[in-house]
Amino acid sequence: MAEAERASFLPPLAQSSRDGDGAEPLPAMERRAELGQEEEEAAAAAAAEEEEEEEDAPPASPPFFLLYPGHGGAAAPPGVWRPPAPRGGSPLPVLVLSYPGSDGAGGPGTHPNYLMANERMNLMNMAKLSIKGLIESALNLGRTLDSDYAPLQQFFVVMEHCLKHGLKAKKTFLGQNKSFWGPLELVEKLVPEAAEITASVKDLPGLKTPVGRGRAWLRLALMQKKLSEYMKALINRKDLLSEFYEPNALMMEEEGAIIAGLLVGLNVIDANFCMKGEDLDSQVGVIDFSMYLKDGNSTKGSEGDGQITAILDQKNYVEELNRHLSATVNNLQAKVDALEKSNTKLTEELAVANNRIITLQEEMERVKEESSYILESNRKVTKDRTADGHALTEARKQLKEETQLRLDVEKELEVQIGMRQEMELAMKMLEKDVCEKQDALVALRQQLDDLRALKHELSFKLQSSDMGVKQKSELNSRLEEKTNQMAATIKQLEQRLRQAEKDRQLAQQDNRLFKQEFGDKINSLQLEVEELSRQRSHLELELKRERDRWSHSHQRSQENKKGAKNWLRQDGKLKIQEEKAKLKQPLREENSVLPHKLLSGTQEEQNICKNCGGIFCEACSANELPLPSSINPERVCNPCHKQLIQQYSISPL
Repeated sequence: MAEAERASFLPPLAQSSRDGDGAEPLPAMERRAELGQEEEEAAAAAAAEEEEEEEDAPPASPPFFLLYPGHGGAAAPPGVWRPPAPRGGSPLPVLVLSYPGSDGAGGPGTHPNYLMANERMNLMNMAKLSIKGLIESALNLGRTLDSDYAPLQQFFVVMEHCLKHGLKAKKTFLGQNKSFWGPLELVEKLVPEAAEITASVKDLPGLKTPVGRGRAWLRLALMQKKLSEYMKALINRKDLLSEFYEPNALMMEEEGAIIAGLLVGLNVIDANFCMKGEDLDSQVGVIDFSMYLKDGNSTKGSEGDGQITAILDQKNYVEELNRHLSATVNNLQAKVDALEKSNTKLTEELAVANNRIITLQEEMERVKEESSYILESNRKVTKDRTADGHALTEARKQLKEETQLRLDVEKELEVQIGMRQEMELAMKMLEKDVCEKQDALVALRQQLDDLRALKHELSFKLQSSDMGVKQKSELNSRLEEKTNQMAATIKQLEQRLRQAEKDRQLAQQDNRLFKQEFGDKINSLQLEVEELSRQRSHLELELKRERDRWSHSHQRSQENKKGAKNWLRQDGKLKIQEEKAKLKQPLREENSVLPHKLLSGTQEEQNICKNCGGIFCEACSANELPLPSSINPERVCNPCHKQLIQQYSISPL
């Protein structure tokens, strides 16, 4: 209640007159009333001047607006920072907080219309997000929605903000009041089917404020699936809406028609609300932006850079939103302080009014006593009949004046009692308003805490993603180094493989040539070895025969005489020696390859066999053959030469 309006309800105090002395004023009460009235008038004038200055002056904190990238609506002023558009189909729409300056493109001349245009665009974008999220979540849920469903609650909050945008304020006894119930009441005149909803809302118990009735009307219209039809019918009659909305309000511009078209999609949703027992009057309509923030770190692989960019954009948005919420909290705190001051002032005024009421009651009692005294004196005068007619007329006149004074005092008392009741009602409404503001402040602080937690979480995710990128880059560098080393090793191995392949081909060619050259020789040597083996067996057989013959001759010689024994013995020895020499000669030729020890006095050269490692003379190691350990021919002994020749002859060419 304004100070001037409160002062207008305070009537001047009546003057009382005493019998015989004329009209005698009440000095103390009159001076106190005059001083109080002057103070209240001065305070009212000062408050009116402050309100005019506040209306003319720019806002204490710069207004904010949210920009949705890619929208073709009102563009941001030159010099206002805009974030980059989301990359790679980022699922998060960027909402930017911007503060137009007091000069330049955002000067005082164009600021109000520009701010309203941005508010319309932001509300339309929020309505798009809310309706889209509600439809998607409802279809995924696949059941009837109730009033506890969070996306549905946020949809009603957004619709309430859309209907309140640009709403004209109506001045009442308690101050200015903005309610969207008035425009909604017009729908029943435009669409007769809406009369049922309006009647149901008016009959609902527990709804005491127009805001609660408007919220109930929106819920019933959504249940009937005719909310879009009612909104279209209302928006088409701008001549009726101009009575409630400013010319540049959302309902008066094309954004309202767009929102009404978007509401058609809600006809696929089934909703069921129980209005009884639900407190729609005291609900706090605060938009929860955290429902529309998504984690940008949801994809992997090649989209890592896009995720980091999205996280940075979200971080910038959260910081801007935190600053805006801090400014909003400060403004609300200032409003709460102002309301507390006005509450204290009203309490003091109420105490003064109570004191005045008590004083007036005492004055009325005193007037009653004086009236009774005058009546008794008049009775005495009438009984005694000693007073003359002039005194009687004067007494009657004084009685009428006292009676009129008493009636005036009673009327003033009734007025003061009514004012007291009205002030008590105003105090209750102000206390309720303060409670609502405190609830809104608590909700905003909770939302600010949630956003701070989200900011910390996004910062932690950004740090972890940076660490992951660094680790991946280090791992990539190490893998590149290993790849280069492996490539160099592979090249070296390929060179060695080519060289080994060439050596193998040369060895195979040399082996073929060796087998071709020594094949005939090996065959002839094998034949010679076989012939020598047959000769050896034949000689062994002859040796055995000679031994038998010798044994027979020896037996015969024993039978001869003793004299001839010596001669026979000598003759036998000679024959045996000759036979021995004959037998040893082929054995020496056959076993000429066997090693024998060198005598200490011999001057023959000593050679080492490359196959077995033994030491042999020149004659026993005169042969050369290629060995598996070397490609070139090496010196070997005769037994190794024979063994190798047999191996080479058995192995295929």
